Amino acid sequence: MTGRKPADAAAATPGPLILLIEDEAALRRYLRPSLAAQGYRLVEAAGGMEGIGLAKQHVPDLVLLDLGLPDLDGLEVTRRLREWSRVPIIVLSARGQERDKVDALDAGADDYLTKPFGFGELLARIRVAMRHVAAVEAGGRVTEFSCGPLRVDLGARRTFIDGQEVHLTAIEYRLLATLIEHAGRVVTHRQLLQAVWGPGHAEQAHYLRVYMAHLRRKLEADPTRPRIFRTEIGVGYRLTWPENPPRP
Repeated sequence: MTGRKPADAAAATPGPLILLIEDEAALRRYLRPSLAAQGYRLVEAAGGMEGIGLAKQHVPDLVLLDLGLPDLDGLEVTRRLREWSRVPIIVLSARGQERDKVDALDAGADDYLTKPFGFGELLARIRVAMRHVAAVEAGGRVTEFSCGPLRVDLGARRTFIDGQEVHLTAIEYRLLATLIEHAGRVVTHRQLLQAVWGPGHAEQAHYLRVYMAHLRRKLEADPTRPRIFRTEIGVGYRLTWPENPPRP
């Protein structure tokens, strides 16, 4: 653990606590002062088992997790954390294949960044995850959602673009509501299919393509260049807005 900030000292200082599980010392040295400058506390682990132990000891607000750990694969770390915790997990990995992203998200990760990544993008993903947790912990259901020109009255099940109401079918609305529930975060094809159509349709990807096209035609200014419903190629979709990140 040489060169790492002592976990007890980090946990005792104010600010949201991030657990970084990463065996690459150079990345830990880079993230340590960068995250501290943004008001985050940091505890660090160089291996999966150590990371799980620190998660149980300190109960972090968010986990940054490498997949290629020396003792325990990051996917297994994710699965073990999900046995008892809903802490947001953002995977940081050099594995850039679509299958790796899907596997991590299906295992319970909330988001995925491929190395090398920009620190600004990492901060944005952290903020999205933190907002989502804050909304859940505040209690009660969100009754209205806004994202760029899109506004949804979730209580009345009414959808508006630039103030004009748009009619959605029942399936289109369920798909939209599922994306809103995870706003700012990528949702895999399998997760969307199970949430909207049920477990028996987890492999029916063509359903999803058809209804995402419907949503884009109704809600995007230019469906061929979507700005609200972003495609994560081979992985899933993300509801977001580039100039004004949405509230989860």
